[in-house]
Amino acid sequence: MSGKKCKHCGSSDIEVDPARGDAVCTNCGSVLEDNIIVAEIEFQENAHGGASTIGQFVSAETKGGATGFGRAFNAGIGQESREVTLRKAREGITALCQQLRLNQQCIDIACNFYKMALSRHLTIGRPSSHTQAACVYMTCRTEGTARILSI
Repeated sequence: MSGKKCKHCGSSDIEVDPARGDAVCTNCGSVLEDNIIVAEIEFQENAHGGASTIGQFVSAETKGGATGFGRAFNAGIGQESREVTLRKAREGITALCQQLRLNQQCIDIACNFYKMALSRHLTIGRPSSHTQAACVYMTCRTEGTARILSI
């Protein structure tokens, strides 16, 4: 943090530790920044001559990094794919809710149910239309809306 000063004591002796992800004033001990994200990419070579990135994918919606082994390898692909999946699910849920004459609040609640199911990997191996319909069904039950859903 060259050129910056501590807001507590005015000292310019600031220690930035990328491993911890923080910046600390060495004069008074105040933590000036926490959870600093480093915008550097590092690669390592494996035994077969291939290269892989070092680090973790940090989602905008979760705290922390990847939860499973190997998820950090294709970091950019996971987020884009998730956004496409959520957009398509919202389109399907919106179409179904419009057929049932449900309001925007029900659409949003059903989309939140879908997002929760997606984050818990409950959508894997299931037709998206069935998952979307189940989310609309749960919304109708929780909101007390009398609708009959048939597939």
